[in-house]
This record gives sequence, C-alpha cells and structure tokens, in this order.
Amino acid sequence: MSRRTVPGALLALTLALSACGGGEEEPTPPAAAEVAEEISTDLSQAPDVPPTDAPAPDELVIEDVVVGDGAEAVEGTSVAVKYVGAFYETGEEFDSSWSRGADETLPVTIGAGQVIPGFEQGITGMQVGGRRVVTIPSELGYGDADRGPIPGGSTLVFVIDLVEVSG
Repeated sequence: MSRRTVPGALLALTLALSACGGGEEEPTPPAAAEVAEEISTDLSQAPDVPPTDAPAPDELVIEDVVVGDGAEAVEGTSVAVKYVGAFYETGEEFDSSWSRGADETLPVTIGAGQVIPGFEQGITGMQVGGRRVVTIPSELGYGDADRGPIPGGSTLVFVIDLVEVSG
C-alpha cells in the first residue's frame, strides 16, 4: 500500500517529483493508515469505511489500496470514478456512487474545480484500475459551512476507484 501526507499547496510539486522518481514520501499519520488498511481491495464491491477514534489528520492524506496500471489522471483529463464518501470519525456514509448502482460513475475533469479540492487532488496521479483512500480536512472539503448532510468543519474520507481516463 502506498501512503503519503500531502499539504494542499504542495500536492502538485509532490506529484511531479514522484513522477520523476525524486523526493521522499512523507509518513502517513497512523490513524489514517489504520483506516486504509481496513478497506477492501475488491474493486467489484462497494468499500466500507471503518470508524476511528484517532485524531483526524490536519493535512490531505492519500493512500493507495490498489495501484492501477492504466492511464493516469492528470491536469486536463476527464475521468470517471466510483466513490464512497464517509465521515472520518464514524465511518458513516454520506454519499456514494455505488448506492446508485454498481456501474454508476462520477465524471470529473481534473483541474476544472468541479468537486471539492481534496477530492480532485486525491484523484490526480491515480491510474485506471486503482483504489485510493483520501482523507480530507475541512479546509480542502466544505470548510466551516454546513452542506446538506455534512456539518461544517468535518473531516471526510473518500474511497475512490478510477474507472476511466480520457482526453
């Protein structure tokens, strides 16, 4: 499993360095690592997000559960993803493409700002066939404002499967 903690402003630099083979991955906070270790590697099944009582990380945490081997999601590409969104502390699901059907995907153009920043940053660098756990602090999610079922200040966990890349 590949793990890294990436401050929001440094994500692009980290991804560029990783692509070039330079730089070191930062250690993942133990609590985020525990969440990812419990995520299923079976891409045919909707994943469950486990609850945790560990303190939430204050930076974006990206962890590959399954590393894909297909096309890579980069700036300007259009992707199709499956996802489960849950609250960090409880693991309670608040949204999921899986709940709308096993073949339902969300289209996203990387760099277009169509989704919350942490979600988009979490997709960037994935390869088709991969599953990734992205733990998003509120600053890269919905901030301090309530949004539907999501209370302000929430740390979110998304499990994202990259299904397709085009463009």
